[in-house]
Amino acid sequence: MDFSFTTKEEKFRLELRAWLEENLPEGWLEGTSNVSKDEGEYAVFLRNWQRKLYEGGWAAIAWPKKYGGREATLMEEIVYQQEMVRVKAPALVNYVGIHMVGPTLMQIGTDEQKSKYIQKIITGEEVWCQGYSEPNAGSDLSAIQTSAVKDGDRWIINGQKVWTSFGHLADRCFLLARTNRFDKKHKGITVFLLDMNQPGVETRPIIQMDGQHDFNEVYLNDAIAYDAEIVGEVDEGWKVTIALLMHERTGIGAQVFTLEQQFKELVALAKELKEDDMPLMDNPLVRHTMVDLYTRTRGSLLNYYRNLTKTLKNGHPGAEGSMDKLMVSELTKELLSQSISLQGHKGVLWKEDAISSNSYWQDNYLYSFGQTIGGGTSEIQKNTIGERILGLPKDMGR
Repeated sequence: MDFSFTTKEEKFRLELRAWLEENLPEGWLEGTSNVSKDEGEYAVFLRNWQRKLYEGGWAAIAWPKKYGGREATLMEEIVYQQEMVRVKAPALVNYVGIHMVGPTLMQIGTDEQKSKYIQKIITGEEVWCQGYSEPNAGSDLSAIQTSAVKDGDRWIINGQKVWTSFGHLADRCFLLARTNRFDKKHKGITVFLLDMNQPGVETRPIIQMDGQHDFNEVYLNDAIAYDAEIVGEVDEGWKVTIALLMHERTGIGAQVFTLEQQFKELVALAKELKEDDMPLMDNPLVRHTMVDLYTRTRGSLLNYYRNLTKTLKNGHPGAEGSMDKLMVSELTKELLSQSISLQGHKGVLWKEDAISSNSYWQDNYLYSFGQTIGGGTSEIQKNTIGERILGLPKDMGR
């Protein structure tokens, strides 16, 4: 495949670049913006940013035009990712809705569900979370214990979810619940589009080791969902679950562009830091490590391009997304570990005590561990690659 950009694609880049320069918060590009760190005010800021992206036509460029997207080509998606990473654009508060729930509803949802939810997803009017992981099931979704019992046209849901990203901000949850305990492990699971704003739903924060609040515990005590809020068929939610996970892993794999940017910044750090008045980059051991990281970063990027091409041909992502997710999440952690190592014993200093980039490296290193869990742990990705791509025998323990 030819990865050079055409005149049309470069025009697309300039259009996006001009829009960003005009619409990013004041001082954002100069690093002097004054965005509030208060959790509530920051959430409002992120919702307003997504609304602005939507109004500009930049919230979900790969979506069909009838849903507010641009039907962007593969190369335009790549340009989009490159430009967003270049300016370190604000986070997408409805990441789960844009990259997972929306595409899944377009693929599997009913006409009523598409009409009711998709518009509110792209505008950010409704923020979504994902109710998958549980305390006693981990990443093994077939072992979930949360139950949904039918009562007329509604379902009574009880159980606990954990590691729920955006749960404290979400209006809706893409929730897995067991509706049949007597069927096989991968059967008897149903997907619900749960209203988070009801008495039976309680969200408690999980503060991460980087001091941030991205994850939550969600307790469900007689929470209510209705027949119309079921995606796919009752007891056949496993297929829906896999469809959403494929979209999620593809989205995480796109973080390869952030990885590429961070490698460039790591090179700059190795040139800036000195030992015995010599830049660390002149140290043969450092150079060897940097070459190794560059080689694997470049390989991850090219592999992502290949898998994205296949996704476009098939119309939906496949198991190859697990390869992207595994490589990017693990390599990001390794690259950021190298950034801490380059700083020597001062690398353990954090926040206002950090010696470089206002704790940028320390913050991202601590956060990188979560990336190896989100979308399924690295061990789950290896199982998927082994069974579904390499054709190896299934894990007999599952």
